[in-house]
Amino acid sequence: MDPFDAGWLSLLPPIIAITLALITKEVISSLFLGILSGTVIYCLGMGTGDLIIKPVEIAFTTMVNKVDFNIIIFCTLLGALVFTISRAGGTRAYGNWATKRIKSKRVAMLSTGGLGAFIFIDDYFNCLTVGTVMRPVTDRYKISRAKLAYIIDATAAPICIIAPISSWAAAVGSNLKATGAFESDFAAFVATIPYNFYALFSIIMVVMVCLGNFDFGPMRKAELRAQQGELGNVDAEQAELGTSAKGSLIDMLLPIGSLIFFAVVALLYSGGYWGSDPAYHTLAAAFGNSSASKALVWASFG
Repeated sequence: MDPFDAGWLSLLPPIIAITLALITKEVISSLFLGILSGTVIYCLGMGTGDLIIKPVEIAFTTMVNKVDFNIIIFCTLLGALVFTISRAGGTRAYGNWATKRIKSKRVAMLSTGGLGAFIFIDDYFNCLTVGTVMRPVTDRYKISRAKLAYIIDATAAPICIIAPISSWAAAVGSNLKATGAFESDFAAFVATIPYNFYALFSIIMVVMVCLGNFDFGPMRKAELRAQQGELGNVDAEQAELGTSAKGSLIDMLLPIGSLIFFAVVALLYSGGYWGSDPAYHTLAAAFGNSSASKALVWASFG
């Protein structure tokens, strides 16, 4: 596809996709219609004349070309890992251990955000892991699932986008390098961190919500329902998963710690840290040259 300057019309596809998602509560079709609107604008601008078949052809071709099976495999293996940790009783053991040390609702929320900040390798891994691990703890202090989800999600992506060692760092850095303004992907990424206002303000907002118990709108309603005990039966959910009662902390810490360790090693390996080219024999250069999607698949297998 040849480049085309659509001007302000380039704003329409994301607006259409987001609006439809909010109205229909259905993401896949909303995203597809957003992409389709973009291809229609492209065909109009390029003067193809065909506004029915051509936009659909371009939309499907673009989506197929953008599929990254490494990410699909990683998410599948990651889901299996989280499920296995839960079945082994590691999640329950951590919940029991944390409950003895976490003495208030405020500390429980801050601990959720803190764990999210610690797991900075990937936002998918962050959300799945922190949600599974902290849910028993937040349930004990009657923190709504909606608020737990907000704390996790508002920490996961922002912390990954400002962490130099993450799947996002490699992806974003590779795009920034195309401008030719920096010597490496890593240098380009690090230079953007102070200006990533969304990520920084999102993390600040999470801290404010945790410290000030600041709720409004639907979140406040969810919290009021949680205080009345509308949380779901955690014990029944664990029984349905066949959770072992013999689990210990090591059943959670060893797999998660191993995944983080393997992810760092795999990122360095894919970036050529141990390769023949001396240009990548530094941490910064290796991380900048790494393939995050491949590294995460290797790490999840490890």
